Amino acid sequence: MSLLKKLAGETAIYGLSSILGRLLNYVILTPYLTRSFTNRAEYGIVTELYAYIALLIVVFTFRMETTYFRYANDKGQPGNAFSTATFFLILTTTATTLCAMAFVQPIAVWLDYPDRPEYVALFLLILALDTLTTVPFARLRLDNRPGKFAFIRLVNIFSNLFFIFFFLECCPWLIAKGWGAINTIYNPDFRVGYVFLANLLASLITFLQFTPMIARMTWSIDWELLKKMLWYTAPLILGGLAGAINQFIGNPMIKFFTPGTLNDKLTQLGLFGAAAKIPILMTLFTQAFNYAAEPFFFRHAQREDAKKIYAQVAQAFTLVGSLVFLGIMLYLDLIAFLIGPKYREATGIVPILLMAYLFLGVYYCFSVWYKLADKTIAGGFFAIGGSAITIGLNIFLIPRIGYYGPAWAALACYGFMVAACYLSGQRYFPVSYPIGRMAIYVLLALAGYGLSLANNTWLAANLPAKLTANTGVLTAVLLAIAFLEKNTIKHLMKSTPGRTIPK
Repeated sequence: MSLLKKLAGETAIYGLSSILGRLLNYVILTPYLTRSFTNRAEYGIVTELYAYIALLIVVFTFRMETTYFRYANDKGQPGNAFSTATFFLILTTTATTLCAMAFVQPIAVWLDYPDRPEYVALFLLILALDTLTTVPFARLRLDNRPGKFAFIRLVNIFSNLFFIFFFLECCPWLIAKGWGAINTIYNPDFRVGYVFLANLLASLITFLQFTPMIARMTWSIDWELLKKMLWYTAPLILGGLAGAINQFIGNPMIKFFTPGTLNDKLTQLGLFGAAAKIPILMTLFTQAFNYAAEPFFFRHAQREDAKKIYAQVAQAFTLVGSLVFLGIMLYLDLIAFLIGPKYREATGIVPILLMAYLFLGVYYCFSVWYKLADKTIAGGFFAIGGSAITIGLNIFLIPRIGYYGPAWAALACYGFMVAACYLSGQRYFPVSYPIGRMAIYVLLALAGYGLSLANNTWLAANLPAKLTANTGVLTAVLLAIAFLEKNTIKHLMKSTPGRTIPK
């Protein structure tokens, strides 16, 4: 089996935990929460605090998962790298969490939730537990154990779903049936908080599954190795934080820059947060690909044909990503039913975010050059440039076009990062990516989307007819790609390592 097929297989297994699990979240949890929280401002609180978690996790983890990949095989001592990285994170996470816990009330006041400091405490504990499992998850990836990785991820997701439904549905039902003792653990005024509490319990279960691995490590730090790791990871932290800003800062910025009352701001944030769940397949495909691709790139970096393989990977990703974009947009009328009716007015941001996340995946493909060349500072510069675009455009656009601002800012940001990473990579680590072919895939997807907009205009009142016409559009695009890539398809069906995809 070729390396490209192997990467596809690992992506599929990693995707089992990410795509299947998150789809369960999307198919079950998002419809439930967007209908349960009829006050859209409540869902805005959930959206905002999870955005802060996504931003802070980069700082808490020090991007040690990528750094571990880099040094795990250094001098053939993977255990030494694991112990050093994990013990270091245990020390820093414990200290940071304890210090932050001392200021939960001032933080809650700054967030405009002065009566809910427990929200802050809960998301700090979620951050701590998720940080402590970062390197163990990375070890499973490097050890090529995607099955174990997927199992633990799925346990986390099902646990989260279980606890949310237990607190928000089972507890009120049991109280109504006369189980007065449930009042000791359930407060109807704390419904938003139970979303965070459920996540905390699920994160705790995940951490407990890694305790045997952590307990067997050497509880010491190789200080020389740690210095190398911190020097390597410093630009990654900067780049990761900038990347998190690019992806998530729009959420809290909606709250701060939207005109109106706090309730108006949170309502806009809730609308954006719900509609942003729709591009879930693109984000999960990109995430699953990155989980598999990053250790894959490092494992095969010494092959003579490594650059040819990187080009194949980028081409394959762009092809599949373009089809994901088109598929979601052609059937958006059906997919939108998965969020509550009060939130569907914001679905106009979906095509913008889908294309932005497609660019992000292409950026992951191109970013291999600076990781392998030990020039991670370049990634930091790309992400910082993207952050400047993101923040600047959000400040300018949100007061004018509301929640559309973060969507357009994300597209501009990732477009810049793809271009900057590709151009600099061709100078320092040239790879012959089939840019023309990749562009054709994206243009075909956009052309198909354009035809679907025409269908929406002509057949707006007839949903079955519109979906049938859109299916015809999808079929036409697939046939066009099949004709364009007939040689490539034959090659992938019976490829051997080291051969290139024909152009």
